[in-house]
Amino acid sequence: MAQRILVSVTSDMVTDQRVNRMASTLKEAGYRVLVIARALKTSTELTPKRYRTIRFRLWFEKGPLFYIAFNIRLFWFLMWHHADILVANDLDTLLPNYLVSRIKRIPLVYDSHEYFTGVPELEGRPKVKKMWKAIEKFCLPGLKYTITVNQSIADLYDKEYGTAFQIIRNVPEVSMPFMAEKQDLRARLNLPSDKKIVILQGAGINIQRGAEEAVEAMKFLNDVVLLIVGGGDVIDNLKQQVIELSLSEKVIFVSKQPVLLLRKYTAAADLGITLDKDTNINYRFSLPNKLFDYIQAGIPILASNLPEVRRVIETYQVGRISENHNPENIAKNIHEMLNDESANEIWKMNLVKASKELNWEKEREKLLRIFKSID
Repeated sequence: MAQRILVSVTSDMVTDQRVNRMASTLKEAGYRVLVIARALKTSTELTPKRYRTIRFRLWFEKGPLFYIAFNIRLFWFLMWHHADILVANDLDTLLPNYLVSRIKRIPLVYDSHEYFTGVPELEGRPKVKKMWKAIEKFCLPGLKYTITVNQSIADLYDKEYGTAFQIIRNVPEVSMPFMAEKQDLRARLNLPSDKKIVILQGAGINIQRGAEEAVEAMKFLNDVVLLIVGGGDVIDNLKQQVIELSLSEKVIFVSKQPVLLLRKYTAAADLGITLDKDTNINYRFSLPNKLFDYIQAGIPILASNLPEVRRVIETYQVGRISENHNPENIAKNIHEMLNDESANEIWKMNLVKASKELNWEKEREKLLRIFKSID
Protein backbone atom coordinates (compact mmCIF):
# COMPACT_ATOMS: atom_id res chain seq x y z
CA MET A 1 0.00 0.00 0.00
CA ALA A 2 1.17 3.54 -0.77
CA GLN A 3 2.82 5.42 2.08
CA ARG A 4 0.61 7.90 3.94
CA ILE A 5 1.94 11.41 4.56
CA LEU A 6 0.40 13.80 7.08
CA VAL A 7 1.28 17.43 6.25
CA SER A 8 0.76 20.11 8.94
CA VAL A 9 0.44 23.87 8.39
CA THR A 10 -1.17 26.77 10.29
CA SER A 11 -2.48 28.50 7.14
CA ASP A 12 -6.02 27.96 5.89
CA MET A 13 -4.64 26.61 2.55
CA VAL A 14 -6.67 29.05 0.43
CA THR A 15 -3.57 30.81 -0.90
CA ASP A 16 -0.74 28.63 0.43
CA GLN A 17 1.02 27.88 -2.83
CA ARG A 18 4.08 26.15 -1.36
CA VAL A 19 2.17 23.59 0.68
CA ASN A 20 -0.28 23.03 -2.18
CA ARG A 21 2.58 22.37 -4.62
CA MET A 22 4.27 19.96 -2.23
CA ALA A 23 1.08 18.05 -1.44
CA SER A 24 0.03 17.86 -5.09
CA THR A 25 3.47 16.64 -6.16
CA LEU A 26 3.54 13.92 -3.51
CA LYS A 27 0.02 12.82 -4.41
CA GLU A 28 0.94 12.61 -8.10
CA ALA A 29 3.99 10.54 -7.14
CA GLY A 30 1.74 7.92 -5.57
CA TYR A 31 1.72 8.87 -1.89
CA ARG A 32 -1.49 9.16 0.11
CA VAL A 33 -1.54 12.75 1.35
CA LEU A 34 -3.60 14.46 4.04
CA VAL A 35 -3.01 18.16 4.75
CA ILE A 36 -3.94 19.35 8.25
CA ALA A 37 -4.60 23.11 8.30
CA ARG A 38 -6.93 25.52 10.05
CA ALA A 39 -10.11 27.38 9.15
CA LEU A 40 -10.68 31.02 9.98
CA LYS A 41 -14.08 32.67 10.27
CA THR A 42 -13.21 34.49 7.04
CA SER A 43 -11.82 31.44 5.21
CA THR A 44 -13.42 30.62 1.88
CA GLU A 45 -14.08 27.15 0.55
CA LEU A 46 -11.07 25.37 -0.85
CA THR A 47 -10.93 24.66 -4.54
CA PRO A 48 -10.93 20.90 -5.27
CA LYS A 49 -7.55 19.26 -4.64
CA ARG A 50 -6.10 15.90 -5.59
CA TYR A 51 -5.16 15.35 -1.95
CA ARG A 52 -7.35 15.41 1.16
CA THR A 53 -7.48 18.40 3.50
CA ILE A 54 -8.84 18.77 7.01
CA ARG A 55 -9.04 22.21 8.63
CA PHE A 56 -9.27 22.69 12.38
CA ARG A 57 -11.76 25.23 13.66
CA LEU A 58 -10.60 26.72 16.94
CA TRP A 59 -11.95 29.18 19.48
CA PHE A 60 -8.91 31.39 19.02
CA GLU A 61 -7.61 32.65 15.67
CA LYS A 62 -4.45 34.50 16.67
CA GLY A 63 -1.99 35.05 19.48
CA PRO A 64 -0.56 32.61 22.04
CA LEU A 65 -3.89 30.92 22.73
CA PHE A 66 -4.28 30.04 19.06
CA TYR A 67 -0.83 28.46 18.83
CA ILE A 68 -1.32 26.52 22.07
CA ALA A 69 -4.76 25.25 21.00
CA PHE A 70 -3.61 24.35 17.49
CA ASN A 71 -0.51 22.50 18.67
CA ILE A 72 -2.38 20.49 21.31
CA ARG A 73 -5.07 19.49 18.85
CA LEU A 74 -2.48 18.69 16.20
CA PHE A 75 -0.52 16.51 18.64
CA TRP A 76 -3.52 14.33 19.47
CA PHE A 77 -4.61 14.16 15.83
CA LEU A 78 -1.17 12.91 14.80
CA MET A 79 -1.09 10.46 17.69
CA TRP A 80 -4.38 8.84 16.72
CA HIS A 81 -3.99 8.77 12.92
CA HIS A 82 -1.70 6.49 10.96
CA ALA A 83 1.20 8.02 9.07
CA ASP A 84 4.32 6.72 7.41
CA ILE A 85 5.86 10.19 7.08
CA LEU A 86 5.14 13.46 8.89
CA VAL A 87 5.72 16.89 7.34
CA ALA A 88 5.86 20.02 9.52
CA ASN A 89 5.64 23.37 7.76
CA ASP A 90 7.36 26.10 9.75
CA LEU A 91 8.22 26.28 13.41
CA ASP A 92 4.62 26.77 14.55
CA THR A 93 3.80 23.13 13.68
CA LEU A 94 7.16 21.53 14.49
CA LEU A 95 6.85 20.61 18.18
CA PRO A 96 3.83 18.25 17.98
CA ASN A 97 5.26 16.65 14.83
CA TYR A 98 8.65 16.21 16.51
CA LEU A 99 7.13 14.62 19.63
CA VAL A 100 4.90 12.24 17.66
CA SER A 101 7.75 11.29 15.33
CA ARG A 102 9.82 10.28 18.37
CA ILE A 103 7.00 8.52 20.19
CA LYS A 104 5.80 6.56 17.13
CA ARG A 105 9.20 6.37 15.40
CA ILE A 106 7.95 7.99 12.20
CA PRO A 107 10.26 9.92 9.85
CA LEU A 108 9.75 13.70 9.99
CA VAL A 109 10.38 16.23 7.22
CA TYR A 110 10.68 19.85 8.34
CA ASP A 111 10.03 22.60 5.77
CA SER A 112 11.04 26.04 7.04
CA HIS A 113 9.46 28.67 4.78
CA GLU A 114 11.42 31.47 6.46
CA TYR A 115 13.84 32.19 9.29
CA PHE A 116 10.95 32.02 11.73
CA THR A 117 12.55 33.52 14.83
CA GLY A 118 13.71 36.51 12.79
CA VAL A 119 10.27 37.74 11.73
CA PRO A 120 9.49 41.37 12.64
CA GLU A 121 6.37 40.33 14.56
CA LEU A 122 8.70 38.90 17.25
CA GLU A 123 10.81 42.03 17.58
CA GLY A 124 10.16 43.76 20.89
CA ARG A 125 8.59 40.58 22.29
CA PRO A 126 11.56 38.87 23.97
CA LYS A 127 9.54 36.33 25.96
CA VAL A 128 7.62 35.11 22.91
CA LYS A 129 10.77 35.01 20.81
CA LYS A 130 12.58 33.08 23.56
CA MET A 131 9.78 30.49 23.59
CA TRP A 132 9.98 29.90 19.82
CA LYS A 133 13.77 29.79 20.02
CA ALA A 134 13.56 27.16 22.75
CA ILE A 135 11.32 24.99 20.57
CA GLU A 136 13.74 25.42 17.68
CA LYS A 137 16.75 24.48 19.80
CA PHE A 138 14.91 21.46 21.18
CA CYS A 139 13.84 20.07 17.80
CA LEU A 140 16.20 21.15 15.03
CA PRO A 141 19.53 19.54 15.97
CA GLY A 142 18.09 16.03 15.79
CA LEU A 143 16.28 16.34 12.46
CA LYS A 144 17.49 14.33 9.47
CA TYR A 145 15.22 15.63 6.70
CA THR A 146 15.11 19.43 6.54
CA ILE A 147 14.37 21.82 3.68
CA THR A 148 14.06 25.58 3.28
CA VAL A 149 13.56 28.20 0.58
CA ASN A 150 17.05 29.54 -0.16
CA GLN A 151 20.75 29.13 0.58
CA SER A 152 21.03 32.14 2.89
CA ILE A 153 18.48 30.73 5.34
CA ALA A 154 20.01 27.25 5.03
CA ASP A 155 23.40 28.73 5.97
CA LEU A 156 21.90 30.42 9.05
CA TYR A 157 20.45 27.16 10.34
CA ASP A 158 23.61 25.23 9.56
CA LYS A 159 25.74 27.76 11.44
CA GLU A 160 23.41 27.79 14.45
CA TYR A 161 22.49 24.11 14.76
CA GLY A 162 24.76 22.17 12.42
CA THR A 163 21.66 21.02 10.56
CA ALA A 164 22.08 20.73 6.79
CA PHE A 165 18.99 22.06 5.01
CA GLN A 166 18.28 21.23 1.37
CA ILE A 167 16.89 23.96 -0.88
CA ILE A 168 13.42 23.82 -2.45
CA ARG A 169 12.66 27.27 -3.85
CA ASN A 170 9.25 28.96 -3.78
CA VAL A 171 8.76 28.85 -7.52
CA PRO A 172 5.38 28.35 -9.23
CA GLU A 173 4.40 25.90 -11.91
CA VAL A 174 5.01 26.95 -15.48
CA SER A 175 2.09 29.22 -16.30
CA MET A 176 -0.07 28.14 -19.17
CA PRO A 177 -0.17 30.98 -21.69
CA PHE A 178 -3.40 32.93 -21.44
CA MET A 179 -5.42 33.01 -24.64
CA ALA A 180 -6.59 36.50 -23.73
CA GLU A 181 -4.45 39.59 -24.22
CA LYS A 182 -3.89 42.05 -21.35
CA GLN A 183 -6.82 44.22 -22.40
CA ASP A 184 -9.16 41.23 -22.46
CA LEU A 185 -7.94 40.12 -19.04
CA ARG A 186 -8.47 43.61 -17.67
CA ALA A 187 -11.99 43.74 -19.02
CA ARG A 188 -12.83 40.41 -17.40
CA LEU A 189 -11.26 41.45 -14.10
CA ASN A 190 -12.84 44.93 -14.12
CA LEU A 191 -9.46 46.67 -14.25
CA PRO A 192 -8.78 49.97 -16.06
CA SER A 193 -7.76 49.57 -19.69
CA ASP A 194 -6.39 53.08 -20.21
CA LYS A 195 -3.67 53.09 -17.53
CA LYS A 196 -0.48 51.24 -16.73
CA ILE A 197 -0.90 48.77 -13.87
CA VAL A 198 1.69 48.07 -11.16
CA ILE A 199 0.91 45.04 -9.00
CA LEU A 200 1.85 44.22 -5.41
CA GLN A 201 0.60 40.79 -4.46
CA GLY A 202 0.93 38.40 -1.56
CA ALA A 203 -0.73 36.64 1.35
CA GLY A 204 1.63 38.46 3.75
CA ILE A 205 1.40 42.18 2.96
CA ASN A 206 2.66 43.04 6.41
CA ILE A 207 4.73 45.63 8.20
CA GLN A 208 8.12 46.59 6.77
CA ARG A 209 7.35 45.20 3.32
CA GLY A 210 7.33 48.59 1.60
CA ALA A 211 3.60 48.68 0.89
CA GLU A 212 3.08 52.06 2.55
CA GLU A 213 5.84 53.63 0.44
CA ALA A 214 4.41 52.04 -2.71
CA VAL A 215 1.05 53.66 -2.00
CA GLU A 216 2.62 57.05 -1.29
CA ALA A 217 4.63 56.79 -4.52
CA MET A 218 1.36 57.00 -6.43
CA LYS A 219 1.20 60.73 -5.54
CA PHE A 220 4.00 61.28 -8.04
CA LEU A 221 2.62 59.20 -10.92
CA ASN A 222 0.01 59.88 -13.58
CA ASP A 223 -1.88 57.36 -15.68
CA VAL A 224 -0.66 54.57 -13.40
CA VAL A 225 -2.69 52.39 -11.03
CA LEU A 226 -1.33 50.38 -8.10
CA LEU A 227 -3.12 47.03 -7.82
CA ILE A 228 -2.77 45.42 -4.38
CA VAL A 229 -3.94 41.80 -4.42
CA GLY A 230 -3.87 39.75 -1.24
CA GLY A 231 -4.04 40.18 2.51
CA GLY A 232 -1.91 41.04 5.50
CA ASP A 233 -1.76 43.04 8.69
CA VAL A 234 -1.29 46.44 7.02
CA ILE A 235 -4.16 46.26 4.52
CA ASP A 236 -6.54 48.29 6.69
CA ASN A 237 -3.83 50.89 7.28
CA LEU A 238 -3.14 51.06 3.55
CA LYS A 239 -6.82 51.68 2.83
CA GLN A 240 -6.85 54.50 5.38
CA GLN A 241 -3.65 55.90 3.85
CA VAL A 242 -5.30 55.92 0.41
CA ILE A 243 -8.20 57.94 1.79
CA GLU A 244 -5.93 60.42 3.59
CA LEU A 245 -3.80 60.95 0.47
CA SER A 246 -6.83 61.16 -1.86
CA LEU A 247 -5.53 58.27 -3.98
CA SER A 248 -8.74 56.25 -4.33
CA GLU A 249 -8.57 56.50 -8.13
CA LYS A 250 -4.94 55.38 -8.19
CA VAL A 251 -4.98 52.36 -5.84
CA ILE A 252 -7.15 49.27 -6.23
CA PHE A 253 -7.50 46.62 -3.51
CA VAL A 254 -8.42 43.03 -4.29
CA SER A 255 -8.73 40.42 -1.53
CA LYS A 256 -6.89 37.07 -1.49
CA GLN A 257 -7.54 35.09 -4.65
CA PRO A 258 -7.22 31.41 -5.62
CA VAL A 259 -3.96 30.71 -7.44
CA LEU A 260 -5.38 30.52 -10.97
CA LEU A 261 -7.29 33.79 -10.60
CA LEU A 262 -4.26 35.47 -8.98
CA ARG A 263 -2.22 34.53 -12.06
CA LYS A 264 -4.70 36.37 -14.24
CA TYR A 265 -4.44 39.53 -12.16
CA THR A 266 -0.65 39.31 -12.36
CA ALA A 267 -0.65 38.72 -16.11
CA ALA A 268 -2.91 41.77 -16.56
CA ALA A 269 -0.27 44.05 -14.97
CA ASP A 270 2.67 45.83 -16.58
CA LEU A 271 5.10 45.79 -13.67
CA GLY A 272 5.48 43.80 -10.45
CA ILE A 273 6.96 45.20 -7.24
CA THR A 274 8.51 43.49 -4.19
CA LEU A 275 9.83 46.02 -1.67
CA ASP A 276 10.60 44.14 1.56
CA LYS A 277 12.90 46.13 3.84
CA ASP A 278 16.23 45.02 5.29
CA THR A 279 15.01 45.61 8.84
CA ASN A 280 15.35 42.08 10.21
CA ILE A 281 17.23 38.92 9.36
CA ASN A 282 14.13 37.15 8.02
CA TYR A 283 13.31 39.83 5.45
CA ARG A 284 17.00 40.33 4.61
CA PHE A 285 17.28 36.77 3.32
CA SER A 286 13.74 36.37 2.00
CA LEU A 287 12.91 35.21 -1.50
CA PRO A 288 9.20 36.03 -1.92
CA ASN A 289 6.77 33.89 -3.92
CA LYS A 290 5.63 36.96 -5.80
CA LEU A 291 9.06 37.44 -7.36
CA PHE A 292 8.68 34.15 -9.21
CA ASP A 293 4.98 34.74 -9.90
CA TYR A 294 5.93 37.94 -11.73
CA ILE A 295 8.54 36.05 -13.74
CA GLN A 296 6.05 33.38 -14.79
CA ALA A 297 3.57 36.12 -15.77
CA GLY A 298 6.22 37.77 -17.93
CA ILE A 299 6.21 41.17 -16.21
CA PRO A 300 9.42 43.02 -15.22
CA ILE A 301 10.16 43.59 -11.55
CA LEU A 302 11.11 46.52 -9.34
CA ALA A 303 12.67 45.08 -6.19
CA SER A 304 14.34 46.23 -3.00
CA ASN A 305 18.03 45.61 -2.44
CA LEU A 306 18.01 42.27 -0.61
CA PRO A 307 20.75 39.70 -1.35
CA GLU A 308 18.63 36.74 -2.53
CA VAL A 309 16.24 38.95 -4.51
CA ARG A 310 19.09 40.92 -6.08
CA ARG A 311 20.75 37.64 -7.11
CA VAL A 312 17.68 36.62 -9.11
CA ILE A 313 17.11 40.07 -10.67
CA GLU A 314 20.73 40.46 -11.73
CA THR A 315 21.35 36.86 -12.77
CA TYR A 316 18.39 36.82 -15.14
CA GLN A 317 18.26 40.58 -15.91
CA VAL A 318 14.48 40.80 -15.41
CA GLY A 319 14.10 44.19 -13.77
CA ARG A 320 15.66 46.84 -11.58
CA ILE A 321 16.76 47.25 -7.96
CA SER A 322 15.41 50.29 -6.10
CA GLU A 323 18.17 52.21 -4.32
CA ASN A 324 15.97 52.99 -1.31
CA HIS A 325 12.37 53.17 -0.06
CA ASN A 326 11.83 56.86 -0.63
CA PRO A 327 8.35 57.11 -2.25
CA GLU A 328 9.52 59.69 -4.78
CA ASN A 329 12.41 57.45 -5.79
CA ILE A 330 10.08 54.46 -6.11
CA ALA A 331 7.81 56.55 -8.34
CA LYS A 332 10.79 57.58 -10.46
CA ASN A 333 11.80 53.95 -10.95
CA ILE A 334 8.24 52.93 -11.83
CA HIS A 335 7.90 55.76 -14.36
CA GLU A 336 11.20 54.96 -16.04
CA MET A 337 10.53 51.22 -16.17
CA LEU A 338 7.05 51.62 -17.61
CA ASN A 339 8.21 54.02 -20.29
CA ASP A 340 11.53 52.53 -21.39
CA GLU A 341 10.46 50.53 -24.45
CA SER A 342 13.90 49.17 -25.31
CA ALA A 343 14.50 47.96 -21.74
CA ASN A 344 11.06 46.34 -21.68
CA GLU A 345 11.85 44.39 -24.84
CA ILE A 346 15.02 43.04 -23.25
CA TRP A 347 13.29 42.27 -19.95
CA LYS A 348 10.50 40.39 -21.68
CA MET A 349 12.96 38.19 -23.61
CA ASN A 350 14.86 37.49 -20.39
CA LEU A 351 11.63 36.75 -18.51
CA VAL A 352 10.82 34.01 -20.98
CA LYS A 353 14.24 32.44 -20.42
CA ALA A 354 13.99 32.80 -16.64
CA SER A 355 10.53 31.26 -16.54
CA LYS A 356 11.91 28.09 -18.13
CA GLU A 357 14.41 27.67 -15.30
CA LEU A 358 12.62 29.08 -12.27
CA ASN A 359 9.60 26.80 -12.09
CA TRP A 360 8.21 24.01 -9.95
CA GLU A 361 8.75 21.41 -12.64
CA LYS A 362 12.48 21.79 -11.94
CA GLU A 363 12.17 21.91 -8.14
CA ARG A 364 9.76 18.98 -7.81
CA GLU A 365 12.45 16.51 -8.82
CA LYS A 366 14.57 17.61 -5.85
CA LEU A 367 11.58 17.28 -3.53
CA LEU A 368 10.82 13.75 -4.72
CA ARG A 369 14.44 12.70 -4.28
CA ILE A 370 14.24 13.77 -0.64
CA PHE A 371 11.11 11.73 0.01
CA LYS A 372 12.41 8.70 -1.87
CA SER A 373 15.50 8.76 0.36
CA ILE A 374 13.46 8.50 3.58
CA ASP A 375 13.99 5.22 5.40
